Amino acid sequence: MSFDLVREELIQILSEKGAAVSPIEADTPLLNGPLDIDSLDLATLVVALEEKTGLQPFREGFVLFHTAGELAALFTKAA
Repeated sequence: MSFDLVREELIQILSEKGAAVSPIEADTPLLNGPLDIDSLDLATLVVALEEKTGLQPFREGFVLFHTAGELAALFTKAA
């Protein structure tokens, strides 16, 4: 899975809640950073990515991640 899909889904979530869309790079923190997302938005992002890709990187349990790039890497690893 590409990082571009993570970026697209983040932009969609931010747009739907009327939040400003900051530049999103691989090293952009998902929480406590420049993006106006909370833990519920993050859960929504993960579910949307699972539905679009058919991959489940958290099947074996939660894996810690902090950035958009780290999340993309988890989905790539699950492929």
